[in-house]
Amino acid sequence: MEPKKWVSALLLLQLCCFSCGSCGKVLVWPMEYSHWINLKAILDGLIQRGHQVTVVTPSATVFVDAGNSSALHFETFPVTKSPEELASFFEDWLKEWIYDLPRVSAWEYATKMQAMGYEYSKLIKQLCESVVLNKKLMKKLKGARYEVVVADTISPCGELIAEILGIPIVYTLRFTTGNTYEKYCGGLPSPPSYVPVPLTGLTGKMTFMERVKNMVFSIYFDFWFQNFDVKDWNQFYSDVLGRPTTLCETMGKAEMWLIRTYWDFEFPRPYLPNFEFVGGLHCKPAKPLPEEMEKFVQSSGEHGIVVFSLGSMVKNLTDEKSNLIAAALAQIPQKVLWRYKGKKPDTLGPNTRTYDWIPQNDLLGHPKTKAFITHGGTNGIYEAIYHGVPMIGVPMFADQPDNIAHMKAKGAAVEVDFNSMTTKDMLNALKTVINNPSYKENAMRLSRIHHDQPVKPLDRAVFWIEFVMRHKGAKHLRPAAHDLTWYQYHSLDVIGFLLACVAAFVFIVTKCCLFCCRKLGKSGKKQKSA
Repeated sequence: MEPKKWVSALLLLQLCCFSCGSCGKVLVWPMEYSHWINLKAILDGLIQRGHQVTVVTPSATVFVDAGNSSALHFETFPVTKSPEELASFFEDWLKEWIYDLPRVSAWEYATKMQAMGYEYSKLIKQLCESVVLNKKLMKKLKGARYEVVVADTISPCGELIAEILGIPIVYTLRFTTGNTYEKYCGGLPSPPSYVPVPLTGLTGKMTFMERVKNMVFSIYFDFWFQNFDVKDWNQFYSDVLGRPTTLCETMGKAEMWLIRTYWDFEFPRPYLPNFEFVGGLHCKPAKPLPEEMEKFVQSSGEHGIVVFSLGSMVKNLTDEKSNLIAAALAQIPQKVLWRYKGKKPDTLGPNTRTYDWIPQNDLLGHPKTKAFITHGGTNGIYEAIYHGVPMIGVPMFADQPDNIAHMKAKGAAVEVDFNSMTTKDMLNALKTVINNPSYKENAMRLSRIHHDQPVKPLDRAVFWIEFVMRHKGAKHLRPAAHDLTWYQYHSLDVIGFLLACVAAFVFIVTKCCLFCCRKLGKSGKKQKSA
């Protein structure tokens, strides 16, 4: 090759690298199920920009499959659990949350939730120990010279890995229980007067009693956070790092928090410069459907179709639930495409087809889609928002009741209670959403808001990760709240000082007045005696 051509090729290579944030190396601490689906969209975006992305994953996973991701690099560490045992853990955990918790009292609910939280935390801590105490693996990761860690706060450990490697971390999340990590570790302001506490199902406009409920839950989750197994995590982090520290202190060093929602979904609330809302980053324009599926969709005629999915975690239902739902679906004129792996319901109508898997985004983007029956997962809701499809929400666990509460408040969804619903309830909800044009109009309004952004959510998420890589962090966006104690943050020391000053002033003025009164009294007596 001629010298000029060599120079041109080198300049082009340099230009490509600089344009993608110097084509860096990204390390990922992932989470399973829908969290992985959302995270993978970000990782694919980073790969398209030329970055090398490595995922640290246990030998047993449910969704994080190295075989389906040739563009990703994987560092696998051994664990004692098999993939079947891990899947069984999550399935049992879900069954208890969906079927058992709704039937108990409030006190039992809180107790059982805490016990379930301990079980989950114990599992994640075991995985974390398997990584950071694996000297061979950690030496390899240090030698690879990664520039940033991307992790999900719902699965602690990514921040510990970043601390050991001495590199910045970026979080991607929907929210944590009660907003505790965001509030305590990230410093995110959360006034309970108008910011609903997650898992309460409240909205941004609360009545007096709802604000009372919100305050009670806020205090409860504060207590939960302080008395959860945080002490075990604190001790573990201190032992690994060889110095006193806490889980929250380590999490608080995160450079950016990428929140998987946006203002089409959220209620207005205060946030910080290092919090960025990137909801719907995984959404894409609809692609053509498989031939057989398209024929079924077209056979619906002017009535259109209904898309039904309960997400990646709920694969089947009890016979009772599946039959009452199928009976409702059989009574509508629309054709129904239902993602369902369980036993075929006896009441399944000829208008309904079940599938092990459906191209959900492509179906929601189809012009014949009239409604979406959803469990309320963030990914599915955002695909519905993206395509302007109204929803029937059947929330079951985690953030789902809150997500559906948001959509109800914005007029784009009707909720059906999973535990008490009847065939009539589901049928009425379907008829309301399909026949009342306001739901479609509100869904389209949210869709317009979502699309009317200067930068696409995925591009924004990738930009901030690259920004952290380029600048070795984003300390200029870090609020001073991280350097304050709790009483300094709430200005209790300042308030105490000012109250002391006022008290001292009042005391001095009172003493002066009393002194003057005594003087005047004595002088008056002398004049009278004279």
